[in-house]
Amino acid sequence: MPRRTATMLASTLMLIALLCAGVFIPVPYSEMSPGPTVNTLGDHDGEPVLQIAGRKTYATSGHLNMTTVRVTSADYRMNLVEAVYGWLAHDNKVVPHETLYPDGKTEEQSTQENAEEFSQSQESAKVAALKQLDVPVKSWVIVSTVVKGSPAQGKLHAGDVIKAVDGTAVKEPADVAKLVTKHKPGQDVRFTIVPAKEQAAAEKEKRTPTRTQDITMTTTTSDDTGEKRAIVGISAGTDHTFPFTIDIKLADVGGPSAGLMFALGIYDKLTPGSLTGGTFVAGTGTIDDAGKVGPIGGIEMKTVGARAKGAKYFLTPADNCAAAATDTPDGLTLIKVGTIKDALGALKDIRSGDTADLPKCAE
Repeated sequence: MPRRTATMLASTLMLIALLCAGVFIPVPYSEMSPGPTVNTLGDHDGEPVLQIAGRKTYATSGHLNMTTVRVTSADYRMNLVEAVYGWLAHDNKVVPHETLYPDGKTEEQSTQENAEEFSQSQESAKVAALKQLDVPVKSWVIVSTVVKGSPAQGKLHAGDVIKAVDGTAVKEPADVAKLVTKHKPGQDVRFTIVPAKEQAAAEKEKRTPTRTQDITMTTTTSDDTGEKRAIVGISAGTDHTFPFTIDIKLADVGGPSAGLMFALGIYDKLTPGSLTGGTFVAGTGTIDDAGKVGPIGGIEMKTVGARAKGAKYFLTPADNCAAAATDTPDGLTLIKVGTIKDALGALKDIRSGDTADLPKCAE
């Protein structure tokens, strides 16, 4: 066989081998891409996203769209060809698999965690919106989760109201850890609680809970922070009672990043006029009960998805501004917000047409 022909044949076979390797050999990466965007002021799957009963509501216009990111499943393994294509594609982002599923987390575990975060974000959105309207909201500290095999298992349950620890009243979730860690591992700690069933019955009957219990547990050791500290194996959270009903109907969405847009949608429906003035505004950001807006993941995907649907302005968490501004879609203005008050101020400028001084994101 002539040398030139042999060289070409060898090169062709090598190319085929490389292509096969690229197709069949998995790589430890996952892909993020723009997901659906939904108007919190509108309908989804045939029903209003925000449903309010027991309080006067007002007509709205325009868009206050929450945005999402679509990710590959935990079990899916990209091949090299797909990874390279994703790296080159403008609207997609390839990231290490562990970024989306850390510590070997399964898709089921990730979905459950996202559902819990989504539920909590809805509660915080309601609280933040009503606080802006000076509507009183009752709140209390509860047991959010109990770790399997911990001292608290079988003694405390999710939904139990934590009134005090060692006789000291609990006002914030952070108070619980502070009081428990005053002990040394192996010492007893006493929780005063209202059982979840009693709390639920009291809420249904619109009365003050009357039955409390003192639960004593022996603390154990946690060294997850590099230093030994006393724990009982729970996470504390906050529950609320609202003076009227606010339901958020949006299935197949998880995570906490829609909190800001839910809060703005609720505020808009409870106030006369239109927050947007008919403009298409989208955005993202977590929100806490005090109205502080926090950063989220996948900001570049969310701005692309929002612009593709027609958004002109995008409410961007302050901590995400630099990343978002590096590749802003044409025709989209990124507005920096740190609180719900910032967002309301920006919306006021947008509907008035006075947008010159909007706090825009910069690299």
